[in-house]
Amino acid sequence: MNIEEYNYDLPQELIAQTPLKNRSDSKLLIMDKNNGELKEDIFKNVIDYITPDDILVLNDTKVIPARLIGEKEDTKAVIELLLLKNIENNNWECLSRPQKRLREGTIITFGNGLLKAKVIKKMDEGIVEVELIYEGILMEILDKLGTMPLPPYIHEKLEDESRYQTVYAKNIGSAAAPTAGLHFTKELLNQIKEKGITICYVTLHVGLGTFRPVEETDITKHKMHSEYYIINEETAKTLNECKGKIYAVGTTSTRVLETVRSKYDKFEACSGWTDIFIYPGYKFKAIDGLITNFHLPKSTLLMLVSALSSKEYILNAYKFAIKNNYRFFSFGDAMFIK
Repeated sequence: MNIEEYNYDLPQELIAQTPLKNRSDSKLLIMDKNNGELKEDIFKNVIDYITPDDILVLNDTKVIPARLIGEKEDTKAVIELLLLKNIENNNWECLSRPQKRLREGTIITFGNGLLKAKVIKKMDEGIVEVELIYEGILMEILDKLGTMPLPPYIHEKLEDESRYQTVYAKNIGSAAAPTAGLHFTKELLNQIKEKGITICYVTLHVGLGTFRPVEETDITKHKMHSEYYIINEETAKTLNECKGKIYAVGTTSTRVLETVRSKYDKFEACSGWTDIFIYPGYKFKAIDGLITNFHLPKSTLLMLVSALSSKEYILNAYKFAIKNNYRFFSFGDAMFIK
């Protein structure tokens, strides 16, 4: 379980910096999870690989403009906060930079005082708990002051911020997009429904647990940060009655389904926090396949997809994708592991 087993070399030019003009024109690499066989297609044809008895499960979380640039009230030093999760009331867990300039009680101001953040507690890895101080509606203030928290490997400005949201995003609360869902257009979703395929929604507000790097040499010692999830009664009932296969769209949807099925031995309407870490050796209880993007080397997401198939098959598929100039990461191409 050495972290280096999940490493691979990726040419920088294959990291997609901007989304394609049409979401569903991405390449789609279909992989048989049992034997590693590969087939190439275009994402808009994903419908050809799903039957009317099957269910697609999408994460309907909505990304908030969670990146804030402000200054310390006393020294005017520039501070960046990334809102990760709402702990309770107006208290939020954030990534801060530079954390060393902060101490408990520090006040950070944004937009000439339209929003303030008081540091309540400092934690490891740059994380702080802050109390947000404002008048009015927080999301309206964030729309004015915040920007989309694009991953650090994207260096180009995103012209249209809606392209870092899925077209079905509804429940506000994510610090990052569930990127496998970015490939779906409203037209494609309508075609899927017209074919008789059921679409279900769960919510997982993406936070540090999804994208925090693994720093342990032995991956089994890695601790996931918890993220908030919701599965409603309609989705639970539909999944329990599934006659075909359950395909998760994205690793975030996967983590909700596996969390709930592991806890109750069936799908149950519930909400809570999950820190489930799926890596090879894990026995899947909820999903039969997964639509996902190509993930960073040594990431928990790469370990999750390796658990669904095998590390060897996944890394072989990645080699194929690199050789054939697939686009990687958030705005990149997709895989269907089935």
